[in-house]
Amino acid sequence: MKQNIRHLSLEEIQEQFIELGEPKFRAGQIWQWLWQKGAPGFHEMTNLPKAFREKLESHYDVYKMSVSDRQLSSDKTIKCGFKLYDGEFVEGVLIPQEDRMTACISSQVGCSLTCSFCATARLPRKRNLFYDEIYDQVDLINRMALDAYGTRLSNIVFMGMGEPLLNYNQVMKAIERITAEDGLGMSPKRITVSTAGIAKMIRKLGEDEVKFNLALSLHAANDEKRNKIMPINETNSLSALMDALIYFYDKTGTRITYEYVMLKDENDTLQDARELSAFARQIPSKINLIEYNPIENGLYEKSSGNAMHRFKDMLEQNGCIVNIRRSRGQDIDAACGQLANKQLSSL
Repeated sequence: MKQNIRHLSLEEIQEQFIELGEPKFRAGQIWQWLWQKGAPGFHEMTNLPKAFREKLESHYDVYKMSVSDRQLSSDKTIKCGFKLYDGEFVEGVLIPQEDRMTACISSQVGCSLTCSFCATARLPRKRNLFYDEIYDQVDLINRMALDAYGTRLSNIVFMGMGEPLLNYNQVMKAIERITAEDGLGMSPKRITVSTAGIAKMIRKLGEDEVKFNLALSLHAANDEKRNKIMPINETNSLSALMDALIYFYDKTGTRITYEYVMLKDENDTLQDARELSAFARQIPSKINLIEYNPIENGLYEKSSGNAMHRFKDMLEQNGCIVNIRRSRGQDIDAACGQLANKQLSSL
């Protein structure tokens, strides 16, 4: 395989170009094509001499991710299948709303966790995504948003396939490039990283004093229930998670978001709401109640609308900030917990 030029820093590219007998300023031209113009290969870098482009082709590759398929929901959500350089696939979602345009992106091919409500959890984790592959998802979805709706992305959520904190270094590098002025220039405050709950990595986020938002997929506020829904809780108990979240908040000052999928007769009782409010009130936070989205041969049913509103009312009575999040893209299996690399049909 040729060297991936996007895995080099600007300084490294400059050094290698000098060794190839090329002027140093060429590196800046290449850098702009790679990270701002989204060039899939050297042939599109039209302000470079043809002989230089041929030299680049012989030494390097871009390994740009491509859109293999996409599917349009009745609510205008678009699900994308992305093909990677090695033939693997991941999925991402464009979610248009009145006040924002959100990209939901993946961090791994498959997932190593086994959350019982999630279709992605049934896939084996094949590998982590590299930071340029994570970046590509955002870049390609942003271009899709401009093409389909005439609006740039406003928000990014790491809520697609995989556990972001098990691919920590690559996710952090991707966010650095996404927020860089010579990248996509997005504000870190418009980015949310969602985790199933890995206490030591939440603490590391605090140590690194990250500027983006953190969401915890909670789904139960007592250990017995959470162990059943999310087996990762067996090694990352609620008390360990809260210690890590307190540390994170003390270091960053960023309010935590708790994601809570409502499962009929599993975690939607008023007692569950009382337990959730007691957990959530320990640090500044907000709670998103999420409709359960059915998956093939799933174990659960979604809570009724009445149950969700009773649950919300109890949380608010106990001083919590709560929103009910309605599912988007459910008819194309693009909603929360449904991403499973199914074959998509093209638009």
